[in-house]
Amino acid sequence: MCKLVLLCAFACSCKCKTVLQLTSFYFAILLSSCSAVMAGRRVVVFPSSAELGPVLAHLVTSRAEKAIASHGRFALGLSGGSLVSMLSKELLALPQLDCSKWVVGFCDERLVSFTDPESTYGLYKSQLFSKINIPNSGILTIDPSLPVTECAEDYTCKLKEAFPGEDIPVFDLLLLGMGPDGHTCSLFPDHPLLEETKMIVAPISDSPKPPPQRVTMTFPVVNSARCVAFVSTGGSKATVLKDVLEGGKASPYPAARVVPTSGELFWLIDDPAAAALTVQVERPGAGAKL
Repeated sequence: MCKLVLLCAFACSCKCKTVLQLTSFYFAILLSSCSAVMAGRRVVVFPSSAELGPVLAHLVTSRAEKAIASHGRFALGLSGGSLVSMLSKELLALPQLDCSKWVVGFCDERLVSFTDPESTYGLYKSQLFSKINIPNSGILTIDPSLPVTECAEDYTCKLKEAFPGEDIPVFDLLLLGMGPDGHTCSLFPDHPLLEETKMIVAPISDSPKPPPQRVTMTFPVVNSARCVAFVSTGGSKATVLKDVLEGGKASPYPAARVVPTSGELFWLIDDPAAAALTVQVERPGAGAKL
C-alpha cells in the first residue's frame, strides 16, 4: 500500500503517461482485492435485540433448508451466553419447526456438570432441546466427567465420527458470541491457543473467565464453516467491536481472526454495539431475511 502511494506521488509529479497508466492499473487491482476480502462479510445492524432475534432464527432455518437439500442434514454449532435465550425463544416461535435432520455441536463448553448453570448444553437442553424434535444422537456433548485434556480428545473423536472423511469438520452454520475482551469460543486474547493449527478441539485449563477449565473449537474449524454468524449486542461491546471490524489484521482481538476460508460471515448487532462503527453497515427493515 505504501509503495502504491509513493508510485501515485511519483506519477503525479512526473506526469508520465505510462506511469499514470500503470498506477491506475495497480490501484484498480488493489481496490478489487480489498473488495474481495470484505465481500464475504456482512455487518447487519438492528435497533435492538428484539428486532435481531427473528432475523437470526430465519438465518438458522434458511441455512438448515439449504444444507438438508444439499447433503441431507444440517450441522449447527452453538455458543452460550445471551445467545441461548434469544435463539431458543425465536426458534420455538416458528411454526412447524423440524429439527429431525439437525446435528448440533458446541463451539466451546465449560467443564462442569450438565446440571450446573454454567453448562451451555444444560441451558440449551432446558430451554430448547427438550421442546423440539431433535434426536439425542444429533446432539454432540462433551463428557464432563473426564479431565480436561481427555475431554477435548473425546470431543474430537465425537466430531470425527459425526463428520466422517473430513480432517476438519465443516459445519453448515456456527453461531458465535464475542465477549467485552474480544474473545470468541473460549479463545482469549494473548492465549497460546490462538495459534493452534493441529487440534480441532483444544483443552483450556487457565481461562481468564471462570470456570477455568473448558474445551473449545479452534480457528481451523471455525474458519472452515460454510457460514459463521456473530451475535453481539450492548454498548459495552462498542469499542472492541470497532477494532474487530475496522482494525484489519492489526486487531489484537480473537474475534477478528474469524474469517471463513470460503464461507459467509455475518455480524448481527444492535445499535448500542454499533455506536462507534464507521464501516458500511446494513439496516434491514421489519421481516428482513438474510
